[in-house]
Amino acid sequence: MESKVKNKERTFVKLYNSFKRFGLDWFIIALITMIVLAYFFPKIGSKDSAIPLSQIANYGVSVIFFFYGLRLSWKKMVEGISNWRLHLVVQLSTFLLFPIIVLFAKFLFGNLASEQIWIGIFFLACLPSTVSSSVVMVSIAGGNIPTAIFNASISTLIGVLITPLWMGLFLKASSIDFPFGTVMLKLVVMVIVPVMLGMMLHKFWGDFAERNKKKLRYFDQTIILLIVFTAFCESFSKKIFEGYSYLFLFGLGIAMIALFFSVYGIMILLSRILKFKREDKITALFCGSKKSLVHGTVMSKVLFTGNPLIGIILLPIMIYHALQLVMVSIIAQGMARKNKETIKIDGHPKSN
Repeated sequence: MESKVKNKERTFVKLYNSFKRFGLDWFIIALITMIVLAYFFPKIGSKDSAIPLSQIANYGVSVIFFFYGLRLSWKKMVEGISNWRLHLVVQLSTFLLFPIIVLFAKFLFGNLASEQIWIGIFFLACLPSTVSSSVVMVSIAGGNIPTAIFNASISTLIGVLITPLWMGLFLKASSIDFPFGTVMLKLVVMVIVPVMLGMMLHKFWGDFAERNKKKLRYFDQTIILLIVFTAFCESFSKKIFEGYSYLFLFGLGIAMIALFFSVYGIMILLSRILKFKREDKITALFCGSKKSLVHGTVMSKVLFTGNPLIGIILLPIMIYHALQLVMVSIIAQGMARKNKETIKIDGHPKSN
């Protein structure tokens, strides 16, 4: 009996490790679970619920950004500025190339999706790059890790201002009411103040935050799951998803893959033109083509508070997040294998 249990445990561990190797970790499974729970129990997370889950998520957003600021070191930020060409390419890709591609796609294929879906896709395009997964993938592929950390960190700070600015312009052009003043005030209170407070306290509590960053990451993920749950509860309770078929979701997934490889291909071309070293090229490719689900969910709480369409708006970034992890994991492991083979060949004298 015990041997059967152990065999099942080994099978489960092997299956989990296989999923993890391709970026499909517990968090993605948890995200899907939150959507399923929201579908069956929409009243629990809606605004009319007796349990103030949405309000708890609001406070959680501020705590996330406080701890983010606590982990930021001005000294390391200044040290990382020297590789300015790479930084410029990554940030322009994150905040300019992505939005331009999406705007061009909307011009060509605008009638293939509703305005709400395009808002979600453009919101994805305006978001900063990921932090942890970008650094991990750069490390696996053998890229420039310090530069990856710098770019991921500075991307978050830039995104605090650029994301709402881009969204304000896009929604104004779409003739959709966007209370820019109210949004900026919320942004200051919920995001900028906590980040600045954390940075001010870095020299006192920075080491504590760094030592416990794994535990803090679990807290971040818990708040994200709560935001996703409440967002989809609100959308399901208002029957926002009626009329969207599984075929449409499949098409949206294909569109997200096309967006990723469009940016990835342009980054390869730019890296060759600028003659980046292999390490810098890897950093440019991974940091410049990824988008942050963390900041997508927390920023949605600021930009679209109380909007029943928030579930649809979050849909593209959730799909992109899952797909980018899979695609970048495969690419990073391929680069790692190629690098090992190159080292092995170069490490032995060539025969005549």
